[in-house]
Amino acid sequence: MRRFLLAAMMFGAVTAAQAADLSELPVLRGSYSDAPRTTNWAGFYVGGQGAYGSSNENFSGTNTNLLTPLLDHNVIQQMDVANWNLGLGKVSQHGSAFGGFAGYNWQFEDVVVGAEVSYLHGNFGGTSTASKELISSTALTDSFFHDVRVDSTASIKITDMATFRGRAGYAWGCFLPYIFGGVGFGNANISRSVTIYDSISTSALGPFSAPFVNGATDVRHNNLVVGYSGGLGIDISLMAGLFMRAEWEYARYTTVVDTSINTVRLGLGYKF
Repeated sequence: MRRFLLAAMMFGAVTAAQAADLSELPVLRGSYSDAPRTTNWAGFYVGGQGAYGSSNENFSGTNTNLLTPLLDHNVIQQMDVANWNLGLGKVSQHGSAFGGFAGYNWQFEDVVVGAEVSYLHGNFGGTSTASKELISSTALTDSFFHDVRVDSTASIKITDMATFRGRAGYAWGCFLPYIFGGVGFGNANISRSVTIYDSISTSALGPFSAPFVNGATDVRHNNLVVGYSGGLGIDISLMAGLFMRAEWEYARYTTVVDTSINTVRLGLGYKF
């Protein structure tokens, strides 16, 4: 019995000593955490990108300032030609582009703000064509009946787009979701034309003469267009300074042809 009690006492003493030693071991902090480790996004970065999207043009009223001078002191203005609905309306087309981006980030714990320039080269735009013809129901003040046809066309093609933007995001682990907004500049080729064909007759039923042709054209190459843009995206840290980007941008350019462009973009960048 004495031997049993002695063995029990010795076992208890050894166990207590081991427990005391374990209690003195340092705790490894950061070995496990529910929150992912935040990436350092501060600094300069550059990258390349590809884009696909749609451009929406509103050509309504685009050629009014070309048509109006052609009707000045012209007898056919009695047919209210200036107010004809020539059918120039809205056009939507798809296009693709490629380019790059560069910027600088400032990071305050998990909040990231930055300034960036984004560039795309591609082909966004559209064309609208319309025609309307009308014979006067009565003789005009020149004593003739007039058969008038107006052809109108307008087109725009934006080949280069650059956006100067500010952005703000929240860093969570290797992810940086962000929103942005800024001003946009584009290089556009714009072409507009209006042609009036006017035939006359002494009778509403004809025969009508060969048409008198009068027209106006406005062609602008490498025309600077200005607008604004906004959107959202996400940067994903891959390894070292390498990161991947996915983004959506809306840009609007208010020129003689009101144009808006929506693009989705994928990119690859490197932060120094």
